Amino acid sequence: MRESAAEGAFGVGGNDVADRGRSRDGRAASEGSGGAVPGRRGKSGSRAKPRARSVRLDAFARALAPAAALARTQLRRLRPDFPRPGRTGWRRWMPSWRQWLGACLYAFLAMATVVVIGYATTDIPDDLNSFATQQDNVYYWADGSTMARTGWVSRQEMPLDKVPDKVRGAVLAAENASFYSDPGVSPSGVLRAVGAALTGGETQGGSTITQQYVKNAYLNQDRTVSRKFTELMLALKMDNQKSKDQILQDYLNTSWFGRGTYGIQRASQAYYGKDVSQLNPSEGAFLASLLKGAALYDPALGEANHERAVERWNWILDRMVETGRLSRAERATYTTFPEPSASSLVGIPGAQTGYLVEMAKAYAIKAGHIEESDFDLGGYQIYTTFDRARMTALTAAVQEAQKGFDAERRPDTDKHAKIGAASVAPDGRLLAVYGGPDYLKQGFNESNATTIPVGTAFTPIVYAAALDEGVLRARGKARTPVSPSSTYDGNDQVTVQTPEGPYWDRSGKVVKGRNDGGRNWGQVTLRQAVAQSVNTPMLQLGLDVGLDRVEDFAQRSGLLESSLGPRIPAFTLGENSTPSAIRMAGAYQTFAADGMHTDPYSVRSVTRNGDAVPLDVPKPTRAVTAKTARAVTDALRDAVTEGSAKTVGKAHAGTAGKTGTTAANTAGWFVASTEQESTAVVVYRMSLTDLVPLPLAGLGGDGPGTPGSERAVRLWGDYIKAVK
Repeated sequence: MRESAAEGAFGVGGNDVADRGRSRDGRAASEGSGGAVPGRRGKSGSRAKPRARSVRLDAFARALAPAAALARTQLRRLRPDFPRPGRTGWRRWMPSWRQWLGACLYAFLAMATVVVIGYATTDIPDDLNSFATQQDNVYYWADGSTMARTGWVSRQEMPLDKVPDKVRGAVLAAENASFYSDPGVSPSGVLRAVGAALTGGETQGGSTITQQYVKNAYLNQDRTVSRKFTELMLALKMDNQKSKDQILQDYLNTSWFGRGTYGIQRASQAYYGKDVSQLNPSEGAFLASLLKGAALYDPALGEANHERAVERWNWILDRMVETGRLSRAERATYTTFPEPSASSLVGIPGAQTGYLVEMAKAYAIKAGHIEESDFDLGGYQIYTTFDRARMTALTAAVQEAQKGFDAERRPDTDKHAKIGAASVAPDGRLLAVYGGPDYLKQGFNESNATTIPVGTAFTPIVYAAALDEGVLRARGKARTPVSPSSTYDGNDQVTVQTPEGPYWDRSGKVVKGRNDGGRNWGQVTLRQAVAQSVNTPMLQLGLDVGLDRVEDFAQRSGLLESSLGPRIPAFTLGENSTPSAIRMAGAYQTFAADGMHTDPYSVRSVTRNGDAVPLDVPKPTRAVTAKTARAVTDALRDAVTEGSAKTVGKAHAGTAGKTGTTAANTAGWFVASTEQESTAVVVYRMSLTDLVPLPLAGLGGDGPGTPGSERAVRLWGDYIKAVK
């Protein structure tokens, strides 16, 4: 019976269909012979097709019937039936092995469905946690040591290839030896963590490096099943989308190592004071121990921590041997625990370093064409030009000079006393500056201020312009060359002349030159006028050269156009120009460098995460001829040996410098060059509320006739003795 049924379904049924076809054909023929029937189609094929499809579906259903019956039977067997019939006592309530198997199968299918759906609907977030992208900027002294760091997060990214292979091996041995072969998750670790989360137990370890990175960079630290599930999905997806090296690099750059640091680069600097590229395997093993919990393994936090750190350090080194990351022979050489430093990183800049950081930041942004918003995201390493020893010496010299300022005993004269100073190398590098007493208390940088008249320290520029350009005393005549031996009237109250006659000011008065102390010098050479700081010859010389040409020479020597005053006779004596100490040091360096000028700069290189940032480096340009520069330098040497600055003539052999005073006695300058540097010092009085210069008279108990430049000269002498 079954066989004939099967034949009817799969074989003989074909004849049945053929018979039905013939029957339909016969009927069609009958209809054709009998003529058309109203309401019916002329052909029967349009109805034959649907009926044929129905027959085939019936045949297919009959073919599947045995399989469906078998499936229903099996499902009935797996269906729970409690209490179990035919059983007595406790056995009635004990599921059969089939029921256990069915329950496990259902649970597995449900879990697999959840995982598949979770994986498909989980996307790696575009935004990392703020600390994972935020970095600090690190500033370095000229010798490469750390000066300061800025930013909300102490973190610096470092490419994986800059991390020594055995330091990476220490991390892998400590945290995830199977990292390069696992799928990004650890099933056993996940089960332990889920169990701990459900029971409220202690946090469990065992997560892979990929899971740890996902938790640190994208999630929070909540111990919940949902957070753990999200971590698992993200880790699986990340392992499929990123290379293992990239994941390891990201992990090393975002992990917490204690002492306020994120990332192995900042940890290396915090614990050992050097870049991660300089770590040995022993030091790397200690840093790897901190990943388990810096609060438990930082030796600086207590004796118990020290014991734990040594124990885990030993374990990690042994583990490195087991995992093939370290040979037994090399392991045997690491028997002494690599004690980290007790102190942490250099912190937020303050006192003098604050001024240096502010200047270096401004220069790096400008020279590197960096958006300030990008710079504030961090990750930059700024290698400055500042010399640590010179900074210390200059600060000490200023503080020594300030001891004479007693604001309590002389509040009317000394409470507004200020000092600005800067030292520039022959190639334009800023070596040292004194910006003020403390950057955190006074952000106003006195070395970079453009509020104080430069006074007669400006006259060497006038002298240089005259030697290079010559003078014009009569309209329509050719310019006449001058030399250091050319003579001018050095008497007091000499009328200033133009080619048309005396110079009249706007009030209708004839302008006359005045010398310090009203002294008459008679006829003096231009070299003597510079060396002895005689005002009247230099005042007349400026008009003879042409104030427009003097201004041009001032800019070529490095002074900013914005700091130069109106072109009136007082311009020649620096009465209305306010260049900073930095710019004045750079201008004098032009003479010391045979007329080649390089703009002062505070940053020699910048990198971001190990990659160089191109900088617009200042290039030397010809400001004055070499002959003129040497003539100016000779006159400035005379000023130190026998002229206005002879009190420091023995401080450093070959020094070329010039004092500077103002008519209102509001500032005292001294700018001088040695073979190594040019240094400008200015002592002045000013209220920072209105930035109005005040007279120096009586400063520190000085008499009314004491020139303001004398304190600047002594300060320079103390500084140069400390660094020569």
